[in-house]
Amino acid sequence: MKKTLGQIGILMLMASSLSFAEGKDITVAVNANFISLDPHNLSDTLSGTAVSTMYEGLFTYNDDMTLRPTLATGYTISEDGLVYTIPIRQGINFQDGTPLNAAAVKYNFDRVMDEKNNLRRRRNFVAVDKVEISGEYEIKLILKQPFAPMLNRIASLKIVSPAALEKHGAQGIITNPVGTGAYTYVNWTQGDKLVVKRNDEYWGEKPNVDTITFRPVMENGSRIAMLQTGEADFIYPMPTEQVKKLEKSDDVEIMKGFSTITRYVTLNTNKDIFSNKKVRQAINHAINKNAYSAVVKSGYLVPLTSPVPEALEYHVKLTPYNYDVNKAKELMKEAGYPNGFKATIWGSNNTEDMKGMQFIHQQLAQIGIDVEVMPMEEGTLSNSIYSVQTPEDATINMWYVNWSSFDIDGATKNLFHSKFAPPVSANTAYYNNPKVDELLEKGATEVNPQKRGEVYAQLQETIWEDAPWIFLGSDQLLSAKRKTTQGVYVMPDGTINFAKADTTK
Repeated sequence: MKKTLGQIGILMLMASSLSFAEGKDITVAVNANFISLDPHNLSDTLSGTAVSTMYEGLFTYNDDMTLRPTLATGYTISEDGLVYTIPIRQGINFQDGTPLNAAAVKYNFDRVMDEKNNLRRRRNFVAVDKVEISGEYEIKLILKQPFAPMLNRIASLKIVSPAALEKHGAQGIITNPVGTGAYTYVNWTQGDKLVVKRNDEYWGEKPNVDTITFRPVMENGSRIAMLQTGEADFIYPMPTEQVKKLEKSDDVEIMKGFSTITRYVTLNTNKDIFSNKKVRQAINHAINKNAYSAVVKSGYLVPLTSPVPEALEYHVKLTPYNYDVNKAKELMKEAGYPNGFKATIWGSNNTEDMKGMQFIHQQLAQIGIDVEVMPMEEGTLSNSIYSVQTPEDATINMWYVNWSSFDIDGATKNLFHSKFAPPVSANTAYYNNPKVDELLEKGATEVNPQKRGEVYAQLQETIWEDAPWIFLGSDQLLSAKRKTTQGVYVMPDGTINFAKADTTK
């Protein structure tokens, strides 16, 4: 099953010698704080946006979700699906002058795969047995067993300068990022701003702008005001309730796009109140998904018909949990909770997430569930969830959150496999179904597309029936920019792309 990426993608990435005018600066207002700048130890999309300006992987996603070579020049897969041979592009240096070669790439894989480091990206490479250097500019990944999404996992790994890691250590690299990317780090003040500047030594097509300043602005109205006054050149997310108003603006442009983002609420199935499947099903029937879309997302959300969004391959449309309060009450009674119970819901402290949690609170009150809304700052929230070492120690009840992935394995395994509960990964429902574990592992190793589709159909049906989440919807991506800003847009996974960023202001 030999595969090689086309030469067109390679040529597109070759360096250019263009020169640009000075003083081109872009300010981007986002709705949360960055959590980390270590690309090997993050799981949130926003931090992924930041590191992607400074770091690159072996492969990069195009707008249509296909892959093109970046720090690699192609790849081949052995007939048995166990060996991935990847040639490394020559003549590239990290921003500290360290050469990019096979040894540097292997160093990154080894760091992430080392269980002792306990890095969040390790989950992407559990199928890999070892990484070997097969030439000064070539590596081989040897797998334990065939793993269909492997190339996507390889693409997810950003390559860090080994010299910088040795110098600064695991904690120091967070505020001393050194990659091969188009931008270099300037400074980061948590809660205020993150600034990157153009890398004049960049090996590829050099940026058109001098600096990008990210500003976390949790309050929707403040982000809008910054855009209207020109204090911000681009904002994401665009508050849905302001779309119609801003569409009339002469200075602002609303941008819309499809998404792989799944919006949901995890229910900690390890807690007594959520251990009964009937309770979880009742909760899903008690939430009016169409009203949620209208109230919280101003209609820019499609209710889920499966645990995975429609944009992903192998999605199957299942019978929805229709809004039925009477049915929900009957299920609660059958589960032994005729009068409901008290629970807490955690989520980010940005405007939209708080509105979403309040909506859940109001809806569940109809069936006697008294939900206390507990918004938190992003870093505090992440630490509260992922620092927990055992399911028994987890104090989380419900988490209002979203997840995105480029493939169905990434949209399911990290979220539903029993071995991927915190601190390993994002199964924050602490969901444990041996049948689901088996299907997840079978789907990942099945290379026949038809058989793989059958496995994933059964997987989705099982999870949907078990209802470890409140299944809400899949976002339509909304962002907004000043009309003087060009080339900045949001990818389907929710990361912001700056490869062609420019401004005429």
